[in-house]
Amino acid sequence: MANATKGLFIACDIPMAQFIVNLNASKPPSQKFIIHVLDDTHLLVQPDSGGTIRAAISEFRDKNSYEKPA
Repeated sequence: MANATKGLFIACDIPMAQFIVNLNASKPPSQKFIIHVLDDTHLLVQPDSGGTIRAAISEFRDKNSYEKPA
């Protein structure tokens, strides 16, 4: 019999998937959110972790954006 797990499916490029995997690895075991890494560009995560992941990605992009000096 098959087991079903409710989750959020994430499709992204390889660098972003690695960022999410590293973000998950930096959390304590009780706060880990990745259910399964499907392949290099697809992840299944806890359904309530979408906002946390979006916030971390937004912060990462803000830190790594170049702004031309005035």
